[in-house]
Amino acid sequence: MKNAYYLIFLFSLSCFSQTTTEDKDKADILKVLSVQQNAWNDYDIDTFMETYWKSEELTFYGSAGVVKGWESTKNRYKKSYPSQEHFGHLKLTSNEISKVYEDAYMVMGEYNLTRTVGDMHGIFMLVLKRIDGEWKIIADTSCEVK
Repeated sequence: MKNAYYLIFLFSLSCFSQTTTEDKDKADILKVLSVQQNAWNDYDIDTFMETYWKSEELTFYGSAGVVKGWESTKNRYKKSYPSQEHFGHLKLTSNEISKVYEDAYMVMGEYNLTRTVGDMHGIFMLVLKRIDGEWKIIADTSCEVK
């Protein structure tokens, strides 16, 4: 009987530890989205891009097609949003954060961009992976909803 209590105790600790780890991961991922939103609203593309994986394997899926690589993604943003008026004010809403596998999560949400050159609203799905201890976006699918 003593062994059964011990096993239940260990199982309980394991479940608590997993939940706590996932909760921390999700909170850290929300911080990444906060960095993105704040950098965007400060018209700071460099800090915004720090949330992305600096690799040629980074993939951005958008209405204009697929862009591969960190530098190409940055150039796409600069071309699509050439001025502070185009950047406007961004509000990101995370609707769901799901663990895909160890050290990787999917985030589904919405964005609202308020700006003088015309507002935009859309949806996004991000895949984030912990790389060298930091959460980085490795894939981004974003599209405007009209």
